[in-house]
Amino acid sequence: MTKTVVCMKWGARYGPEYVRRLYAAVRRHVTGDLRFVCFTDDPAGCGAGVETQALPDIAIPDRVAWTPWRKLSLWRAPLHDLSGDVLFLDLDVVVAGPLDALFDYAPGRYAVIENWTQKGAGVGNTSVFRFPVGTYTHIFDAFDADPEAVLAAFRIEQQYISARIPDQVFWPADWVVSFKHSLLPPFPLNWFRTPALTPDARVVVFSGKPDPDEARDGVWPAPAHKRFYKHVRPTPWIAEHWG
Repeated sequence: MTKTVVCMKWGARYGPEYVRRLYAAVRRHVTGDLRFVCFTDDPAGCGAGVETQALPDIAIPDRVAWTPWRKLSLWRAPLHDLSGDVLFLDLDVVVAGPLDALFDYAPGRYAVIENWTQKGAGVGNTSVFRFPVGTYTHIFDAFDADPEAVLAAFRIEQQYISARIPDQVFWPADWVVSFKHSLLPPFPLNWFRTPALTPDARVVVFSGKPDPDEARDGVWPAPAHKRFYKHVRPTPWIAEHWG
């Protein structure tokens, strides 16, 4: 059975090299047949092995058009010609371990990592999730019909998705980890200890800053008054798994 992985790329923050790196890492960590699809507004340079498709249509206000709210377009049907369980990965994640288990876990369900900053609130973090195409189309339909009502009720898209899928399941916590919330030593130890990759981690999520290349090199862009605690030591394992 072919395993399908999708990502999305728009705007200029992440160039095509992020797509190429992500594809290469996924190919290393998925056994058997793989279909890798990037929905994008600019397919140039995404590389061999990557199938590029136009961003799915969605009625989305300009002020949030190029934010994670656009991910809601993945819940429409049809979604190009995709079917079955599909794994979504943000461009800035680091794939560090085997991914096959993410396809086998709770098949036919919406599977997502429990958001690290909202433990117990029932909210998934949509940096890494698997969804059955065409099953939860009400998520897209309600937003597409009245985006302002949804935006007024929910601060971010992942809260909206979790609220609309009462039977969501969370990945085992050690499979998908946050660089900042799971691996980075707390202040002031972050000045003296290098973040260590946990042995069962399949995917490392880099939300906000630093990006993977910045953490790899020990750089954390931050305002001057926050640099005393927003610090990361150079992290060599990122280069091993990501580049």
